[in-house]
Amino acid sequence: MPKPIEKILIIGPSWIGDMVMAQSLFKAIKADNPDVLIDVLALAWTKPLLDRMPEVNQAIIMPITHGVFAWKERKKIGHNLRDRHYDQAIVLPNSWKSALIPWFANIPIRSGWRGEMRYGLLNDIRILDKSIFPMMVQRYVSLAYPATHSNAAPSYQAPLMIATAIRSDFQIPLTAEQKRLILCPGAEFGPAKQWPATHYAELANKLIQQNWQVLILGSQADQTIADDIVSHIESDRQPAIFNLCGKTELSDAIDLLATADMVVSNDSGLMHIAAALQKPLIAIYGPTSPSFTPPLAGNAHIVQIDVECGPCFQRICPEHHHRCMRDISDEQIVTLVKKTNPSSPIN
Repeated sequence: MPKPIEKILIIGPSWIGDMVMAQSLFKAIKADNPDVLIDVLALAWTKPLLDRMPEVNQAIIMPITHGVFAWKERKKIGHNLRDRHYDQAIVLPNSWKSALIPWFANIPIRSGWRGEMRYGLLNDIRILDKSIFPMMVQRYVSLAYPATHSNAAPSYQAPLMIATAIRSDFQIPLTAEQKRLILCPGAEFGPAKQWPATHYAELANKLIQQNWQVLILGSQADQTIADDIVSHIESDRQPAIFNLCGKTELSDAIDLLATADMVVSNDSGLMHIAAALQKPLIAIYGPTSPSFTPPLAGNAHIVQIDVECGPCFQRICPEHHHRCMRDISDEQIVTLVKKTNPSSPIN
């Protein structure tokens, strides 16, 4: 009789949105085995997400930067993990190097998709049929079950993240009549995924006029587009917009998103966090596909238009017109906001 699975090590993905979707895997594991301990080895920037997932026992910081091979360091990490006596490892990234640490750690069951021909490193290897598993979340959740279940896409529970109280230095008061719109205009993938700053600004101008407060969230890399948005806000409406790009940690952004009455976002990590917080969300897609990585929430509205060249999955528009994003008007988004907030008097 095989030894029961009591401790699992997950090799987590590097990107924020992917880590949010990985929570559905954690939920599937816990649903079948409530007492199992799940540890996740992941890059430091994803730790605030893992800290807000009740299924995770411990987040173990991966000290090797994304994309770096570092054979000796991976060997050392694997050897140091041996005394934790994991029963299984599940490797979510598809790279060859991501499977090294569980192999060095002598974890007896090492599961994952074949990826970069990882025979030997993985001994519970799955061959992906994209027609059966079109969505990333399905590919993750499938790894919670034996390989014999891999001929059908599993059902899954959507991520559900826990927020905490906002730090005092980010507590921006609302009046009793105000609603809060949070804009997430950045995209780590590249500028092709960004709805134009002028469109975000027109949306903000119209909603501020109707007594909405607007926060802009993002990383240091998003400051340029955020500044561009603010520069297009009418002067009398400037007091109602707050640019927090580059000023918050990810943990702060999570807690701020939890206060939103509406989130408007590109396809990004913050979009997936808003979905996991179950906030009303409008997700704007251009060069990427919601068929692969949609926001996993029933109250999310996806906006995407058909263009002959898309979705192209390119970081920069190869046609130099960016129509897939540019031709989505602010009026379309305002209409969706009005439908989602029928009590708000938006003209």
